[in-house]
Amino acid sequence: MKRTTRAMVLAALGAAFATVADAPAQEVRDFFNIVAPNGADPWVYRHDDGWYYITYTTGRDVTLRRSRTISGLGGAESRVIWEPAPGTPYSKEIWAPEIHHLRGKWYVYVAADDGRNANHRMVVLENPAADPFEGEFVFKGKLADQSDRWAIDGTVLKLGEGEAERLYFVWSGWEGDRNVDQRTYIAPMSDPAAISGPRVELSRPTLDWEKAAGPPTINEGPQALVRDGRMFLIYSAAGSWSDFYCLGMLSAKADADPLDPASWTKAPAPVFASGNDVTAPGHCSFTKSPDGSQDWIVYHAAKRPGSGWSRSVRAQPFTWDADGFPDFDVPTPHDRPIPVPSGEPGRLRLEAEKARLEGGAKAEAAEGASGGSGVSLAGVESRATFDVPVAEAGTYVVAVRYRREPAGEGERNARVDQRVLVDDRPAGTIAYPDSGGGRWSAAFARLALGAGTNRVSLAPGAGRAEIDALDVILDPLPPDAPTPASPKGRRAR
Repeated sequence: MKRTTRAMVLAALGAAFATVADAPAQEVRDFFNIVAPNGADPWVYRHDDGWYYITYTTGRDVTLRRSRTISGLGGAESRVIWEPAPGTPYSKEIWAPEIHHLRGKWYVYVAADDGRNANHRMVVLENPAADPFEGEFVFKGKLADQSDRWAIDGTVLKLGEGEAERLYFVWSGWEGDRNVDQRTYIAPMSDPAAISGPRVELSRPTLDWEKAAGPPTINEGPQALVRDGRMFLIYSAAGSWSDFYCLGMLSAKADADPLDPASWTKAPAPVFASGNDVTAPGHCSFTKSPDGSQDWIVYHAAKRPGSGWSRSVRAQPFTWDADGFPDFDVPTPHDRPIPVPSGEPGRLRLEAEKARLEGGAKAEAAEGASGGSGVSLAGVESRATFDVPVAEAGTYVVAVRYRREPAGEGERNARVDQRVLVDDRPAGTIAYPDSGGGRWSAAFARLALGAGTNRVSLAPGAGRAEIDALDVILDPLPPDAPTPASPKGRRAR
């Protein structure tokens, strides 16, 4: 449906219920910068089929997700594509998977071990299907050079196209058998599933900000950027468990030999670090907006100072300076919305304090809330009901902005959720992970909505959370996209 037609339909639908609610839903083109309330080591790849394919660490398997938008990554469809058999050298501590499309096939690179960290190695999976949600990801084996040392956070640097294409594997590893420091290594690849030469060290922690919170000292999570005659490796530095975690940068001319350490120059200061009440941004990936006009960085950050490996996933645009280097600026704050990526659809934003509040639900002033107030649901009969107008029937990604009150260490992993109803019919639950010591976060769901006005209600479930607003991404998922009720694809081993 064309935007003008959709706008006319939404305006008519909004007028129809404006007398019922205090204000109709408003179409906005911004979002609050948390795209997944839990997650670490996010990898996002935009394929030419229009989908964003997403992976991040689960620790137990490789889960593949796909989304039509960056700002709605948390509502992505997901499938487990690899569960290692128990008792193998690669059955535990499964970290930082990445999915790449290389030479007509899909490849997943992931770190795993047998339960002993010193045995961490990189492994590779392969799937020849055109659609990575179809076919099977086959375990191809360990991906290592002749030194066969500890290795995590592997990625691929691709240079050239067609017959001139060259592939290099880049990862974080130990020099020997002890965890003294983590260094960045590179090696040539003969094909996407094989290293064809010895590893070469490109970087080790030498600067004070790289060595913060050590030992061990850290260079990890390398990610490649190639643009306008230059190549970059953006890496994470300092203790990943600490508030000092940040991003550093190696740069080289694109026509230089990437296997020659002398080709690379290390930036003397972090290129992305804590700021705007965002702590320890790190382990990133890079993608384009849907229309290809913007560059975006997707990264994890600590949920609060001192929270260590308790992280959420964020995304924001970045630019390039006059010398052709990436400029990541500073993290965007969690309480100030930013424009959605160029080419993404708008959203309906419904403020919780404007919803119909029943059974003891009440609105109260709340710092950082988009409309100035949040809503608490108290008692089993309480409910907040939003009138959600959409122009066409389909499955929509919705985001609920919420926060949990500061909790003690033992309560941060306590289950908190709310029941979701559409037109008074149960439509599942929405989980609210720890939001970071009373900070606002975002939780996502996928709801089947009918053309016209839908009554979407939130009702108490386990624990308690405060609600700020509900956003509905206006473009429904494609009709042939699997939904939670109609699974597609299968697990691979």
